Amino acid sequence: MQVTLKAARVNANLTQKQAGERIGVDTSTIWSWENGKTSPKAFQLEALCRVYGVSIDNIFLNRKSSLIG
Repeated sequence: MQVTLKAARVNANLTQKQAGERIGVDTSTIWSWENGKTSPKAFQLEALCRVYGVSIDNIFLNRKSSLIG
């Protein structure tokens, strides 16, 4: 999951700080999620997917064709 979260953020052209600001968490929280130290709660994962422009299936199942627009 951590690689997918980071890849989705990078693909959305966001820094960890920008992503955190958009969903209301600290940069360290984004880092922890990306590095597998902690996991986002369901509502935070939904917010991440909206901000990154991917579906939850993309995060959990690593599907490449799940972009939402």
